[in-house]
Amino acid sequence: MNFIIRVLINTAALYLATRFVDGVSYDGDIRFLLVVALVFGVLNAIVRPILKLLTFPFLILTLGLFIFVLNAVMLWLTAKVSDSFMLGFHVADFWSAFKGALVVTVVSFVLSLVVGDDSRRKVRIERN
Repeated sequence: MNFIIRVLINTAALYLATRFVDGVSYDGDIRFLLVVALVFGVLNAIVRPILKLLTFPFLILTLGLFIFVLNAVMLWLTAKVSDSFMLGFHVADFWSAFKGALVVTVVSFVLSLVVGDDSRRKVRIERN
């Protein structure tokens, strides 16, 4: 169930990024945006840890701010993979990816807070 909620949160975040950021666009059916969100999630699960490991010195040097660049790279990579599958998700350039990644991060964070995590709720209920 958490996986489905995570994909829906990513879908909403990507949709809002296409609406608020010039250079991030989506020209397909909303059902395919779910597939784009799935691609985004898979890339974040597989590629992002590798990139974090490879860029660890930059993360330390910038006190973690380089993570924003990694987020932009992940959004750009999602657009490239989506283009290869003809899903209709496009990112024009790095700065569009950077701004889009900021929107996706903030929206995902806020929606995750609103939806919450079932495992944390269960622990709180069992403790009371």
